[in-house]
Amino acid sequence: MPIRKPRISKVSINFIVFGVFLSCFPGCILSATVTLDSIVIYDTHEFIKGVKPIVYFTCQGENKTVFPDVKEKNVPYEFKGEESWQPLTEFSSKKCKRCGLYEKDTFKSDDKYDEWELCPSDFNSSDGKYVRFKSKEFNATFSCPNCLPAASPDSKSATAAPKEEKKNGWHIALVILIVVVILVACIVGGVLAYKFWQKKKREQDQARFLKLFEDGDDIEEELGLDHEI
Repeated sequence: MPIRKPRISKVSINFIVFGVFLSCFPGCILSATVTLDSIVIYDTHEFIKGVKPIVYFTCQGENKTVFPDVKEKNVPYEFKGEESWQPLTEFSSKKCKRCGLYEKDTFKSDDKYDEWELCPSDFNSSDGKYVRFKSKEFNATFSCPNCLPAASPDSKSATAAPKEEKKNGWHIALVILIVVVILVACIVGGVLAYKFWQKKKREQDQARFLKLFEDGDDIEEELGLDHEI
């Protein structure tokens, strides 16, 4: 009975090739979501008083994201990033997107607050925030923590260098302090030892001197040289 060789489908081959590509070029792929933290609109483009504006955000080729709470101008609106209409957009690479903030209009084309190139590199603050401001139009803060660039080896070494220098400085200061303490201890010990030696020497000289007088008295007694006064 002939043995059948297992067939590998084209889908499996493509999946394997894509996996190899991801492993070889990890820096080319970026998965990061952009959310809205806060927004203030300074103007509405409605000509009829009492009509609430419909403000939305969109990027070229993507769906519109309407901000249902933003209805009044000069009122700050803050969000948690967990609302049902979040996120605004996602980055799958390091390329920028053409995005904008608009106000929906029924009878004519939508009014444009602003339109700009939104890039992952814009979120370069320590908390992954990006502020977009346009005079007399709006002020919005966007968030994308995963857009923060990974620290390069050069930047790591640059930040590590001052720490290493500071650490080496402490080591040198500690060694100098120890050497100074040892030298002072040696000098003090030498002075004390010298004084102790001088004291012992004086005591020994005095003892020898007294012994000489005692020996002299003994010799005179033996020779009968004592004279009565």
